[in-house]
Amino acid sequence: MLPMSSTSIITAAQSGAQWGFKLLLLQFILMPILYIVQELTVRLGIFTGKGHGELISETFGKGWAYLSVAGLSVATTGALLTEFSGVAGVSNLYGLPRSVGVALAAATLLTIVWTGSYRRVERIALIMGLFELVFFGIAWASHPSIHEMLNGLLHAPITNDDYMMLVAANIGAVIMPWMVFYQQSAVADKGLHPEHYRHARWDTAVGAIITQAVMAAVLIATAATIGRLNPNAPLNTVHQLSEAIIPYLGDTWGRIVFSLGILGAGMVAAIVASLAGAWGWGEVTGFRHSLEHHPKDAPWFYGIYTAIIVAGAAAVITIPDLVSLDIGVEVMNALLLPMVLGFLVALSIKALPAEHRLRGPYLWLVLFVVILAGGLGVYGGLTSLPGL
Repeated sequence: MLPMSSTSIITAAQSGAQWGFKLLLLQFILMPILYIVQELTVRLGIFTGKGHGELISETFGKGWAYLSVAGLSVATTGALLTEFSGVAGVSNLYGLPRSVGVALAAATLLTIVWTGSYRRVERIALIMGLFELVFFGIAWASHPSIHEMLNGLLHAPITNDDYMMLVAANIGAVIMPWMVFYQQSAVADKGLHPEHYRHARWDTAVGAIITQAVMAAVLIATAATIGRLNPNAPLNTVHQLSEAIIPYLGDTWGRIVFSLGILGAGMVAAIVASLAGAWGWGEVTGFRHSLEHHPKDAPWFYGIYTAIIVAGAAAVITIPDLVSLDIGVEVMNALLLPMVLGFLVALSIKALPAEHRLRGPYLWLVLFVVILAGGLGVYGGLTSLPGL
């Protein structure tokens, strides 16, 4: 499953519109970083059979577990608000009231989880996620200049605060706290065993490559169109992004393709983030927390999931100004990275069976990558704060 969201798409779009191709190289640098992070969650899920919150609680104590879940809750709240805002933006494209569009999306998400096993939920989410691939077609239709693309790869204005803020946002757009919780808990809930590890690593590698390729496609599309002709266009919401890019693609075809991409990303992210929140709290509190359990057997798990979805949808319906949160949420994710990645690496050193723990050169590589990603995320995030 691609760890993308509608806010990831807006982040990539803003990157291309404001900085042309100067953030394109970052998308490729993030491929191995994303793989390393996700591979650790897969390794922990397979060889311990436990979710992220449960493993933190057992290894480091309840206090640290509640701290990690508190960070997860903040990230999940931001994710749900922005994903439902994305749905509201698509609704506006077709003249549908935001309340109707968001309510339909929430009802769909509740139905998918309340009536299915993990494998069914995964299959539906994967089908939705395939809609994100339309951005490859959008990038091709934008006819980017290869010369401008190569030139942008070689110039990175790292002393510019606005540029560094988008560096942080791009990192936070693909390495999210709820992604870490979700993937480890999903692997454990799915019941993967050590013999599945090799296949799971390949799945993770392919997912990381496709995820960043989609991000690059969105960036290329906006850099070749909006970035070249109207770089100051506001792109803070799905509606603003659609108004800016659809004219370059053709009104009817462009509207449909763009809507599918945004809805696919937003719905998948909403499922993943809300399940991560429910799993996280279930693991820390000890309540049953599996999609394999009937709602009657795991009322707290399904209750938390439902509460997250309903609260997020209600907030977006009643508070329209939330649609401008997108970039801020990704920056917040970047600021949470040191805690999230710190727990992930610590568990990989301490909680895994001895033969599968991080050690030797790979341990130092992981530490370098984590410090690099966390450091860039925090530095870029702090530069976006007033007075810093």
